[in-house]
Amino acid sequence: MLKKEFFIRDARIVAQELLGKILVFRNHGEIMKAYITETEAYLGVEDKASKAYRGKKTKGNAPMFLEGGHAYVYMTYGMHFLFNVVTGEKDDPQAVLIRGVEMIQGIKIASQNRFGLNDDRLTEKQRRRISDGPGKFTKAYGLNKEQNGCMLIEGNLYFEEGRPIKKIYASKRIGIDYAEEAKEFLWRYTSFPV
Repeated sequence: MLKKEFFIRDARIVAQELLGKILVFRNHGEIMKAYITETEAYLGVEDKASKAYRGKKTKGNAPMFLEGGHAYVYMTYGMHFLFNVVTGEKDDPQAVLIRGVEMIQGIKIASQNRFGLNDDRLTEKQRRRISDGPGKFTKAYGLNKEQNGCMLIEGNLYFEEGRPIKKIYASKRIGIDYAEEAKEFLWRYTSFPV
């Protein structure tokens, strides 16, 4: 299990080092496991793409102001939950958005959660894309507001060491056209070329 110290660092470093790690979710006796394949870093106060830009603390973004190692889960477009890992020191609102994972364990549950189908009925495309986006991943895992603010170094939701990543690819973050110069920052990280 990753320790608290792993998360008390700059979001850009944590975002890169989370690639290849395993996210474990123990949910009602079922275990979900997946390798992290895609992340985005958000640096809070000075980052115009961040939910905590200018340090404005609200009820909705309050978990970002916690010490690194907490979850920050919010809904976007009124239908998709997005799962973030809070990083850095308390009151320095940084976070890493988990954009995609590769399922290792729990594919039967993920299949039901995403498509309402048994995993043996998935098409090859459905199987390949079951968790390759931030909303797809949270739906496959069954993550929602219940996990908002929870600790990620104990309990039912945590990270484990995974596999080494040979090369990390950096690119622009997605869906932040409003963020002026911040939309150009290469703070999206993948374990595959995009």
